[in-house]
Amino acid sequence: MPNFKLDRRTVLRGLVGGAAVSVALPPLEAFMNASGTAYANGTPFPKRFGVFFWGNGVIPDRWAPTGEGTNWQLSEQLAPLAAHKADINVITGFKVNVKNDRPHGAGPAGLLTGAALRTDMYVAPTVDQVIAKELGGETRFRSLEFGVQRSTRSLSYASPTQMNPIETSPARLFDRLFGEDFRDPNATTGPDPRLPLRRSVLDGVLAQSTALKARLGASDRARIEQHLEGVRSLERQIARLEASPVSLAACALPNAPLADYTDVAGRQQLSAVSRAMSDLLAMALACDQTRVFFDMFTQPLADILIGTASAGHHQLTHDEAGNQPNVHGIILTIMQEFAYLLGALKAIPEGSGTLLDNCVILGTTDCGFGRTHQLNNYPLIVAGKGGGFLKTGLHIKSTTEDNASRVMLTLVNAMGLRRADYGLDTAKSSDRLTAIEAS
Repeated sequence: MPNFKLDRRTVLRGLVGGAAVSVALPPLEAFMNASGTAYANGTPFPKRFGVFFWGNGVIPDRWAPTGEGTNWQLSEQLAPLAAHKADINVITGFKVNVKNDRPHGAGPAGLLTGAALRTDMYVAPTVDQVIAKELGGETRFRSLEFGVQRSTRSLSYASPTQMNPIETSPARLFDRLFGEDFRDPNATTGPDPRLPLRRSVLDGVLAQSTALKARLGASDRARIEQHLEGVRSLERQIARLEASPVSLAACALPNAPLADYTDVAGRQQLSAVSRAMSDLLAMALACDQTRVFFDMFTQPLADILIGTASAGHHQLTHDEAGNQPNVHGIILTIMQEFAYLLGALKAIPEGSGTLLDNCVILGTTDCGFGRTHQLNNYPLIVAGKGGGFLKTGLHIKSTTEDNASRVMLTLVNAMGLRRADYGLDTAKSSDRLTAIEAS
């Protein structure tokens, strides 16, 4: 029987009660290339990048795996990730190579921007926004920033003065992603007829802004330009809604989360909120609503009650004696939620693999050891294969405190940016961590 190919936009059409209906096909082998890694016309599945962040570090002696390379065992604190051991790389012994003069702040800045804080300010965009600038124009949302701890402060910066706000309500995130403007990429109906009107309004705003900027000083022009980035974001969303998107058969409208997650016995429902957010994110990525995200489970210095801990997380990192059983339990809780996120992505099929296979996700925190705020032995987990760019299932250990920017340079290149270096000054690196690259 001759081998034939179908176009990935092929749908089944028919009549029900005299009305025309259509059903999108799943990602059949007939859509794919011979290896099942891309569509037959050569279009690869989109890559996604994300950060899963938590505050207050880890306990290094209970974090580092035993063994190296492919012959390694998960540690006590990494045990919740057992189901995903083949999908992750655990990287230990690396150092964020900036001056550690801002406890809980120097580390994230040095890792996510490759530069030290200057008067408590980031001096460059964070890595998620560097990637979003390249990839975000292809999706409805340039990036998504959300968190679990209420009132959390964002660590995602589009520029030194432009911090991306964090959404902490699953209900509001659902409305934003899957509200009235959501368009199923597998649907055959046309775009919302209101979109041309919205576009004309935006065009008018931008025309007025051009005239206004000509009459303003340099600093005000800069402020106007930053403000109008939000307008451009709306333009990108409208363009995406009007476009004919790729067929993503796994895309479906998810169940709406609860309207509110009230505290139970004075504790935030962190697990419930995190899982609701993870489910929404997984479907947002499956529907190609965005390709970049920043998931803040907790913020640096977070002193909230987590799990069954007897006191706030940050306080315990400094005050709990011995091997810190409460802190250990908190890290286990956080890793359980990271594992849930990876499982949600892994459950969505794409070609011969899963959505997780087409992701690059960095799991990290704000320091190495919470008690000392150290920037060496910095916790780094990389999940996903980046569409085949990365190997997984490895423990990579540095015995010489290698620069963590090597890892970041590798991740940026895995997303297709092809950068020669990452970072500034002492944090700069021109060497990738080739040990996790597939070729």
